[in-house]
Amino acid sequence: MYQREQYSILYERIAEPRRFIQVIAGPRQVGKSTLVKQILSTLTIPYTLELADGIGEMGGEWISSVWESVRQQMQFRGEKEHLLVIDEIHKIDNWSEIVKREWDSDTFADRNIKVVILGSSRLLLKRGLTESLMGRFELIRMPHWNYREMHDAFGWDINQYIYFGGYPGGATLIGNEHRWRGYVTDAIIGPSIEKDVILTSTIYKPALMRNLFELGCTYSGEELSLNKVLGQLQDGGNVTTLSNYLTILNECYLLGGLQKYASDKARKYNSVPKFQVYNSALLSALNGKSYEQAFTDSKQWGRWVETAVGAYLINNADLIGYRLFYWREASNEVDYILERQGETIAIEVKSGHRTTNKGLPLFRERFSPRHAIIVGSGGIPVEEFLQLDLERLWM
Repeated sequence: MYQREQYSILYERIAEPRRFIQVIAGPRQVGKSTLVKQILSTLTIPYTLELADGIGEMGGEWISSVWESVRQQMQFRGEKEHLLVIDEIHKIDNWSEIVKREWDSDTFADRNIKVVILGSSRLLLKRGLTESLMGRFELIRMPHWNYREMHDAFGWDINQYIYFGGYPGGATLIGNEHRWRGYVTDAIIGPSIEKDVILTSTIYKPALMRNLFELGCTYSGEELSLNKVLGQLQDGGNVTTLSNYLTILNECYLLGGLQKYASDKARKYNSVPKFQVYNSALLSALNGKSYEQAFTDSKQWGRWVETAVGAYLINNADLIGYRLFYWREASNEVDYILERQGETIAIEVKSGHRTTNKGLPLFRERFSPRHAIIVGSGGIPVEEFLQLDLERLWM
């Protein structure tokens, strides 16, 4: 079974003396639970694996009960250490306060219970880790699968990856696009919206959230004002509501709204967003065009190529520590701007259908970026760029 790079990170940390709670965070269906099961199958220390899905209102008591059961087992069996793994923990209200209490109790009593918790969104990080568990955890981020991983695990070529994206569970279904699209819609999009978003966030208009997500995915790679979005949605709302919902979708690793790069913060945060999916499979599943239709239409295929590059960049933003923007002035544009510690990198995606604009040289003149890169025609091949260690851009 294919092992992602996070396997060795988690394995080494479990083998270390007890120091921190290990937190695995990432979107649905990227292999978080599989990663843990791979490690558990090789461990020699005793472990307990629990799933917090469907626990309900008694979640806090359930966590304490599970923890106490582990303590009793250690005592009865004379175990010197034990690993406790809790999956989908973010679905329990006030989970972080309970985990803090139990973890601190073990620390005070010198009980060697190591802990791994898993969650499906950055909501896990923002609402629990930073509130109650500060200084007690290490975060292991598991983004969507990149091109190298899908190529190594399933033998995909670059065009297959650009269209079908990075969901390993659907990799064997791409020969039957109807079945593949059903998998993405029913096993990923549906649960992601209904469980990871609506059940863990304050969503007053669920239908509006769903419509925003579907519209944003189909417009991936394009700028669209939220006022225009409202005009295309059936369920009523306002711009503030849409903006909040888009932030939540971004926190769940589904759909981002990139802001226009500017030299001052006010202009950045009041700009028209550019939609960007975290996985190009979301664009393909909701767009309605088949692989052949998209690939043979050079204009349409250019959108998929840009989306795949953007997905690679947005998935790596947290891992490497940069912020992602776009830039436009009149008809001149740059597809992606990376900003870290006051330095910028400009990236323009070129495909056969797109005419050259003056955006990249104009941005270079105005902002003096560290690098100005063309990906695609006349620059770094897309296949090569999607395997590039982006950290090297800052060296």
